[in-house]
Amino acid sequence: MPRTIWSGAISFGLVTVPINVVGATEDHSIHFHQYHLEDGGRVRYRKVCELEDREVAQEEIGKGYELTATQVIPITDEDLSNLPLPTAKAIEIDAFVPLESIDPIRIAEGYYLQPAGQVAAKPYRLLVEALGRSAKVAVAKYAWSGRERLGLLRVRDDVLVLHAMRWPDEIRDPTELLPAPTEVSDEEIEGALALMDTMTTDRLEGEEFRDRYTEAIAQIIEAKRERKPLPEAPEPEKPAPVLDLMAALNESVQKARASRTEDAGPAEVHELPRPKKTTAKKQPAKKAAAKKTTAKKTSGRRPRSA
Repeated sequence: MPRTIWSGAISFGLVTVPINVVGATEDHSIHFHQYHLEDGGRVRYRKVCELEDREVAQEEIGKGYELTATQVIPITDEDLSNLPLPTAKAIEIDAFVPLESIDPIRIAEGYYLQPAGQVAAKPYRLLVEALGRSAKVAVAKYAWSGRERLGLLRVRDDVLVLHAMRWPDEIRDPTELLPAPTEVSDEEIEGALALMDTMTTDRLEGEEFRDRYTEAIAQIIEAKRERKPLPEAPEPEKPAPVLDLMAALNESVQKARASRTEDAGPAEVHELPRPKKTTAKKQPAKKAAAKKTTAKKTSGRRPRSA
């Protein structure tokens, strides 16, 4: 089991649920050390006191707030654990909202909440069942690491999950990033929707959702360990400027269709809409002259899209 990050309680009205917080995710990335190129010695960061010009041990180091260049206000762990806040000891639920009402950009890392002992089993289950039946999530406040935070509580496989959330003023305004005003046609929008349908999947699993970067790093390390040639890097495709959106969408649908067929057998795909034309279809040569006259009269009509 992962180690406990924080212990406290969920405050739900007058109901209290003692819990332990544990990490919900794992980091499988390959990490590197810094070393001296000349002799291979490790290069480490050392903590040095600027006044005494010597390295100090961890037990000699404390926190502090720099009031001025010469005055530091020391802050201890005990000070932080006794903050005059109700959220210093508890995850305090403030409201319940539909999940779709929360912008995903505000949702950060997640943690599992484990009931702390048998006394927490019933109120923990009560909150799990209530959240499940309401189809809502809880918005809560809690204080960790020297600051009060906003959180989102939801249920995953009958376990409570706490997601850290960013405060509204922590989200930057994106309006300055908007492109210049431009128009796209209905056919282009329908083409993009057809491509989305072709690329739709029920689960984020499979070959295309594998961490290939970490695998490639592992291949390089193994090749160097065995003193073998490094694996050849594929030639990167240079993206060409899109001059014809419909042509690019059509080609993308064909590629997605081929990829899905190779990976999982035949898949349901949608044809792209054909671009509308303003000219009449050419009549067969064997048609009578009278029908040519009819074609001329209707040449201004727009044929229906397939």
